[in-house]
Amino acid sequence: MGFTQAVKTCLSKYVTFSGRAARSEFWWFALFVYGGGLLLGLLDLALFGQTTTVTTETSAAVSSQTQFAPFSSVFGLLVVLPYISVTVRRLHDTDRSGWWYWLALIPLIGIIVLIVWLASKGTPGRNRFGEDPFGAVAPPN
Repeated sequence: MGFTQAVKTCLSKYVTFSGRAARSEFWWFALFVYGGGLLLGLLDLALFGQTTTVTTETSAAVSSQTQFAPFSSVFGLLVVLPYISVTVRRLHDTDRSGWWYWLALIPLIGIIVLIVWLASKGTPGRNRFGEDPFGAVAPPN
């Protein structure tokens, strides 16, 4: 599956948490999400800049920075559900429950384990979550 087809598939399965997703579908969509967020973040920065406010009410100065980021924020809101759903379907392809997605909340180790699982080859043939995305048949025992 190529980049365009993966993005179309993930967006058409906006909140479909059942079934399986191939590695290519997941990673192409991840590239779309992170690449799009980066490019739109740079566009936000170029168009709206960054505001720094320094307040000196006492002897200590307080500095805060804010950035108006409408394009990257809207993009992030639009792709968060399809990204979670394709991640759950990818975990299903490795014969793991989608609830393992919550492993990402464990700093560093959880994310590393999740990335390894998402990058691993899916189970061949049918598993408890559905048919193989490639239509492969499981090898005989």
